[in-house]
Amino acid sequence: MEQKTFSRFKKPLAEIPNLMELQTTSYQWLVKLGLKELFEEFSSIKDYSEKKFQLDFTSFQLDEPKYDEHYAKENKLSYDAPLRVKVKLHNKTLNQDKEQEIFLADFPLMTAHGTFIINGIERVVVPQLARSFGVFFTDNDIRGNKYFGAKIIPSRGVWIEFETEADGAIYVRIDRKRKFPVSSLLRILGDLAGQKMEGEDMEKLFADQGVDINYIKATLAKDHAKTAEDSYVEVYKRLRDSDLATAANSKEFVSSLFTREKYDFSVVGRMRFNERFNLPNTDKTREKRIIDLADVVLIIAHVITLNTTKGAKADDIDHLGFRRVRSVGEMLQQKLKVGMTQMKRNIQDRMSTVEATTLLPIQLISPRPLQARLKEFFTTNQLSQFMGQENVLAEIEHLRRLSALGPGGLTRERAGLEVRDVHTSHYGRVCPIHTPEGPNIGLILYLSSYARVNEYGIIESPYRKVLNGKITEELIFLNALEEEKYNIAHAGVRYDDTGKLLDEMVEVRVNAKPGLIAAKEVNLIDVAPNQAYSIATSMIPFLEHDDANRALMGSNMQKQSVPLLVPEAPLVATGVEGKVARDSGRIICAQRSGVVSKVDGRHVAVKNDDGKVEAYDLVTFSKTNNDSIFHQRAVVGIGQKVKKGDLLVDTSSSDQGQAAVGQNALVAFMSWYGANYEDAIIISERLVKNSKFSSVCIEEFQADVRDTKLGPEITTHDIPNVGEGKLRNLDEDGIIRIGAEVEPNDILVGKITPKGETELTPEERLLRSIFGEKARDVKDASLRVPHGKRGRVIGIKVFSRENGDKLDSGIIKRIYIRVAQVRNISVGDKLAGRHGNKGVISRVLPEEDMPYMADGTPVDVILTPLGVPSRMNLGQIFEMHLGLAAHTLGYQAITPTFMGVTAEEIKGELVKAGFNANGKVALYDGFTGAKFEQDVAVGYMYILKLAHMVEDKIHMRSIGPYSLITQQPLGGRSQGGGQRFGEMEVWALEGYGAAYSLREMLTIKSDDIVGRSQTFDSLVKGEHVKQPSIPASFNVMLNELRGLGLDVELKSEE
Repeated sequence: MEQKTFSRFKKPLAEIPNLMELQTTSYQWLVKLGLKELFEEFSSIKDYSEKKFQLDFTSFQLDEPKYDEHYAKENKLSYDAPLRVKVKLHNKTLNQDKEQEIFLADFPLMTAHGTFIINGIERVVVPQLARSFGVFFTDNDIRGNKYFGAKIIPSRGVWIEFETEADGAIYVRIDRKRKFPVSSLLRILGDLAGQKMEGEDMEKLFADQGVDINYIKATLAKDHAKTAEDSYVEVYKRLRDSDLATAANSKEFVSSLFTREKYDFSVVGRMRFNERFNLPNTDKTREKRIIDLADVVLIIAHVITLNTTKGAKADDIDHLGFRRVRSVGEMLQQKLKVGMTQMKRNIQDRMSTVEATTLLPIQLISPRPLQARLKEFFTTNQLSQFMGQENVLAEIEHLRRLSALGPGGLTRERAGLEVRDVHTSHYGRVCPIHTPEGPNIGLILYLSSYARVNEYGIIESPYRKVLNGKITEELIFLNALEEEKYNIAHAGVRYDDTGKLLDEMVEVRVNAKPGLIAAKEVNLIDVAPNQAYSIATSMIPFLEHDDANRALMGSNMQKQSVPLLVPEAPLVATGVEGKVARDSGRIICAQRSGVVSKVDGRHVAVKNDDGKVEAYDLVTFSKTNNDSIFHQRAVVGIGQKVKKGDLLVDTSSSDQGQAAVGQNALVAFMSWYGANYEDAIIISERLVKNSKFSSVCIEEFQADVRDTKLGPEITTHDIPNVGEGKLRNLDEDGIIRIGAEVEPNDILVGKITPKGETELTPEERLLRSIFGEKARDVKDASLRVPHGKRGRVIGIKVFSRENGDKLDSGIIKRIYIRVAQVRNISVGDKLAGRHGNKGVISRVLPEEDMPYMADGTPVDVILTPLGVPSRMNLGQIFEMHLGLAAHTLGYQAITPTFMGVTAEEIKGELVKAGFNANGKVALYDGFTGAKFEQDVAVGYMYILKLAHMVEDKIHMRSIGPYSLITQQPLGGRSQGGGQRFGEMEVWALEGYGAAYSLREMLTIKSDDIVGRSQTFDSLVKGEHVKQPSIPASFNVMLNELRGLGLDVELKSEE
């Protein structure tokens, strides 16, 4: 379908960078540089005496993976590669070297689309948005006056905090312990640098900095220590108050805190420090990783300056300039460091205990701690998450998620409103709209479309330079702090094809605040109107007409939409859809030009211009993490010519290379006999007949065959007390055949477990061994289809010890059965648009009963008009009118965020298509054929079917399981539970005096065991229900009272 753009459309001034970049670049850094850094840092491990051995890691290599990612997923394996290191052991006693290559760990590899496969499950490591390392200036309110301080946050080592007291003395805390005057710290740092630091020296030092030295005088007056030795002791007492402080141990301990081994200010911290104090910022200056006297003097001088400056402000800690992104590579490297530290300790212990003669490196190195840290990181870390795979968009946005939670981050309970709020520095870096609803709001953010994360983890946004009112070709990336120095125009300002700004006065951001300045004073311009928004938000057309709360819901709901049988691209799109599908890595494009030579359901082959044939394998009917389906299908035919980069294969949630997560449907906004009250939705049976909203759901069931104390379990189709009908689809091993239709309670894997037998006498044992075993007691332990599940068996995987598969201890065989089910749309399913307009289907009407237009076309969906005004998401109305025109004239309308089609243009398109300019149509009642009193707004809207399907929620119970202790029915759908008649419901019946109903509820329908079974008998025999007896939970209470030593007896009145 041809695409049409409108007058306000301008091509973005820069391309959207690869959407996976954040994940892939970080992992590549780890493999290329991060591991090298790690082994260099731990090279030269010596024994404690440093006289016997020295161990060096000389090089490392990552081998090829054992199998590809698809095989790993299918067989529940991890996608990894062996990490080997070359180790050189120098024996100082014999003066000889031994080299060996040692296997360290199976190192998880990142797939082409930024995920990891651990035990067959795709996982994502979400980058963390944490506080940056460096110096922060803080303030403290004392009696209505502001007194300033500072914090030095390193990547490793102690935190140092400065604060000014009301009397002008400056104090310091190390690692949040008790405070002491800053002069003591200056003396210690002076001593470490070989500089004498008496009171006069300090006063002179700060006088040279040009600050008020009264603060230093006030501090010296409060300081008990007068010499460097005293200072060491004073600081030692604050840090380790339980130990005895001597001059020697104080000096040793305190000076060790500032050594390179224990303290690392990090490259990022040093870079930010240099920027803050206008120091030269070169690779050489960034190498200084410790804090020394000169640094502390600069910091204290600045604190004094802030104290003496009227209206001074502390740093805003929610500013993105003071936060940085910790990606996969950095987090993994940190975890590996922990493992290596443990390994180093183990090596040193062994070096000290072994004999020096014939030692090989492999006898010293045990890689267990490293392997444990790796496994722990990928399986239990809060930021290593189960990948959301509802559709292509959900995958991509999960990879672009940033979390403020996790180890070293915030917690939901502690995070206040300020941290969660939108900040001016978010513009162009993280999306102000896209964030979850609920307890995580504002703590989980998403990267904006054009943003990139630089090598230091700082988020940057691109801008084009503007000179003398004309846009140049030069593209620059700025971080949140640098950006505030410029006047930046937004992408919606008017400019001609040469890039000349057309207005004399231009709206800009000056110092991160809105302003109006002359065109000549503009320095930079945004590259695109959707620069500030995430990918999911950029996919909402007419976002500019929606209220932010509803846009947030729209962004989130697009990610919950289920892939449908026939994907359909939206009629009204924003132009981002193609980028999403391509960068997801799930569609397949031709790598070289050529002619398609072979196409079937599993393969596509392209014969290149040089005669070579390139084959592409397709993934079919694969189960995703969210139980939806992932399926690739070829879109080319044999003999078709393709150019490099042309689309060959689409997925289950893309259409012609565009992300397609819903369907275009003809929508009318009207009330219809009250059936669409409260956001309910009425749909036409046509959508069901044409499978417009049908989706496939794949579920996996697992049966473990265990080795029990009484003997092994066995899979078999010979199961006691089960009729032939239930066994007809099982093979001789008791496993269901592929293609079988299964209903709730059908057997998937027939399995029997040995039951306990009585001890046999020796004579019986002898007879049994002679005449063979008599039928042993077994019980049925088959895997059955759970309540509410049905479908067709599409896959069986059997893993067993015999075949050499790795299984947990005590398990002989593990069987996975996949059941697929086609779900048609039905009453109770949840539908939504892209503008946060969601509702539940209340009726499926026959086509002939739906309202129809003058030409007889019935509408597909009826939505309530009352859902629009109060929610202020007018984007849906614009989309609907433009969709009607686009459908009639046969094009796809491209309307990017904030550069959308104007109302006037939509009117023009509607008139061209032969409709009223107001977009309203006369509709006729399907029941009576009478015309509705008012004309109705009708048009095509993109509608999504969300993952909240009625099949997963509908639930009923007649007789079911009871809890062992209270004998009351269980709760919840998964246990086949009942609906609890709770305390407040009891009050309601008491209020109405409905005594008999109440007694029934509290006894025979709940936990009166005798009454229950008697009632069942009575109902079967058609007799009257007998008198209820005592509920079981009453006995529980009696027993608890007896446990307290109270003898409670029940006496019945005879």
